Amino acid sequence: MTVCFDIPVIETDRLILRGPQMSDIEPMLSFMTSDRSRFVRSKAEMDANTTWRALAHVAGMWHLRGYGSFVIEDKATGAAIGMTGPWHPITWPECELGWSIWPEAAEGEGYAFEAASAARDFAFGTLGWTTAVSYIDPANARSIALAERLGCRLDADAARPDDLTCLVYRHPAPEVCA
Repeated sequence: MTVCFDIPVIETDRLILRGPQMSDIEPMLSFMTSDRSRFVRSKAEMDANTTWRALAHVAGMWHLRGYGSFVIEDKATGAAIGMTGPWHPITWPECELGWSIWPEAAEGEGYAFEAASAARDFAFGTLGWTTAVSYIDPANARSIALAERLGCRLDADAARPDDLTCLVYRHPAPEVCA
């Protein structure tokens, strides 16, 4: 049996946000097996098998929920450089917008802001979300700075996923982002 489903493609000035592909496993593996992924991965050791399962999890979210994380592709090079998008595992109290930039060389270039802004527009505009949060490790200063740049505010009263020690940053309402 073959199951096909359409994952939208979103273009920004410098990026393409698209669904996961088999070719994404290598750049994702490089990131997931590095210390740079310490804020986005589970506490389990990451290897080719667990990274494959993580990528399949992303694809499965699209199938089961009708949305999920986009792979961020650099238009200039065609390289997969990260992931961003709407995310909502069944045990999490709220819909999340997450992000990661995989190669260290791509950090600090504004890619995460550009991609996360487009993904948030998709979540609010296309999916009809009325709110979103980002769950961020308290030690992840770069993600905290990005959340604040996106207009998010710390929501100390928000529920957290049971398995995460995190801060909850609430995104501005859709009408504020429009």
